[in-house]
Amino acid sequence: MRVLFGPRDENEVDVRNADVVVVGGGCAGYCAAHAAALRGRRVLLLDKAPRSSAGGNSYYTIGSTRVVHDGLADLLRIVEPDERHARTEVPPYPAADFIADMERVTQGRGDKALAEVVAHGSRDAVGWLHALGVRFELMYDRQAHERDDGTFAFWGGMHLSSVGGGPGLMSDHVRVASRLGVEVRYECAVTGLVTENDAVVGVRSGEREFRADSVVIASGGFEANEELRQRHLGDGWQHAKVRGTPYNTGDLIEAALAIGADRGGDWAGCHSVPWDASYPANESNRSLTNRLSRYGYPLGIVVNRDGRRFVDEGADLRNYTYAKYGRRILEQPGSVAYQIFDATSRSMLYGYEYDMPGIRPVVAERLDELATAAGIDADGFVRTVAEFNASIDTARPFDHTVKDGRRASVEPAKSNWATAIDSPPYYAYPVTCGISFTFGGLRGDLDGRVLDRSGMPIPGLFACGEALGGLFSGNYPTGAGLIAGMVMGRRAGSLA
Repeated sequence: MRVLFGPRDENEVDVRNADVVVVGGGCAGYCAAHAAALRGRRVLLLDKAPRSSAGGNSYYTIGSTRVVHDGLADLLRIVEPDERHARTEVPPYPAADFIADMERVTQGRGDKALAEVVAHGSRDAVGWLHALGVRFELMYDRQAHERDDGTFAFWGGMHLSSVGGGPGLMSDHVRVASRLGVEVRYECAVTGLVTENDAVVGVRSGEREFRADSVVIASGGFEANEELRQRHLGDGWQHAKVRGTPYNTGDLIEAALAIGADRGGDWAGCHSVPWDASYPANESNRSLTNRLSRYGYPLGIVVNRDGRRFVDEGADLRNYTYAKYGRRILEQPGSVAYQIFDATSRSMLYGYEYDMPGIRPVVAERLDELATAAGIDADGFVRTVAEFNASIDTARPFDHTVKDGRRASVEPAKSNWATAIDSPPYYAYPVTCGISFTFGGLRGDLDGRVLDRSGMPIPGLFACGEALGGLFSGNYPTGAGLIAGMVMGRRAGSLA
């Protein structure tokens, strides 16, 4: 892989005769680049970020990859060896379940045909990447529980992750691209598309043009652009914290719209999560990446500054609720909320998130003291906890590995995993809204060809990853973003 930074000098070889230009250096962009290079195409990948900040949003993920499979024996063909495999059970995850999960979490508002393409192509795409040298592993730390006999059982339909999380995934992609001869230019912000006779024939970066037969837009959504967030998501979204790369500002989406591309997907929706509100450097943190997530809320309760609950913490497994609860937190006073646990529930939280270096939860021996120290209305909070505790259906046993139906009949109800907050010390973790990516993007066909407003493909223009709208609306299941980028990036690169 030839790596370049900034403008070339006059003695360098001109790259404007590349066959394919890929704009964006996350997982989707690299999948498109690999697929094109494997067809013998000369590929130039342009990354807006400096090399030290490269990898797009994919770098900031934990590497969760939702994939259709037939069970453990199938997955063992594509994962790294692990001595725990012999003591592990992984239920099959058929395409019908993947599609049903997508339909359920988006309430039927997503593009079903696109979801079917992603689901049915997921296992093949992961196998393809594995064969190229991208490494995967079973996600023991977050998607499995260890039984008393030392065996492991996976749950939640999400069983696979990249080795080393997002940083490991992108390191593998860079290594594959180097072997395939993909040329990468960092610090190269693309500002527009070059067209001739209604076809896209290249991109513009400042005063330079890079000509190619095809352009693949893989530069993400507009989540890092405060003005576009406020315009499309609504007032208040300018206050959300950017979880991932600060370079996804929607420039290429707007450039495509300017030449007649159609909008696709839910432009008022986004992936937004409960995110640490107390850590000073809680935006685009490449050292902590996903460790600022706070996904343990199904084990406790969440209250606002008035001490009131406002979501059903147990509506579903966290894989199917976390991406929509950031919005609900943003709507609360001060755009902040507090995850509340007692000594029993605190002991069950994932250390990856809740034992993060530098985290400062509020801890107290009494509920009123906890509220006062955290800045929560004490009377309202104590009343909320008392009503919650008294309403729990204790006839049902608690089981955090399944939807146990152990309900708290308050308003709003907690549908599963309701346990009393009554064992000191008590803990309050301040959380806010962390935005991951926007759901609205460019309208494309099932191979990633960008469509104009009449529904016709724009010659020479493709989109994949978060720049391609339509797959998600309102909510999102864990791991669906990375696999969508893998499947659709490969499909776009196979035609570009």
